[in-house]
Amino acid sequence: MTEKRIILEMGSGNDLYGGDYTKAACRAVQDALHHSSIILFRSLGYDHRTMRVQVTIGVQEPEQVDTAAVAATLPRGRAEVKAVFGGLNVHDPEQGTTHVIATAAVEAFLPADNDWRLSKPA
Repeated sequence: MTEKRIILEMGSGNDLYGGDYTKAACRAVQDALHHSSIILFRSLGYDHRTMRVQVTIGVQEPEQVDTAAVAATLPRGRAEVKAVFGGLNVHDPEQGTTHVIATAAVEAFLPADNDWRLSKPA
């Protein structure tokens, strides 16, 4: 059975003083999740565990993101998290700090056959 993407949400998060890429990534995911309300599962009788959640995190130093920790913040579905180059570092030479800004794309997929629809065709 194939999958269909049912949700795409974006978010951003930061760590202004600690330079923690994982913290910024988790905040970006939470920002994206706060833009969504998934009532589909209860309305249509789906088990949320059938949903695959694919998260892409953009930061300047992707290797610094603990993807397992980011996946653990997701409340539903089976999570897959990858970190890629993106986001933004803002350097503050006066304070000697770097502010880390992360972006997140959160996609949700459900198994579906080719005739799957939310409503019957007219």
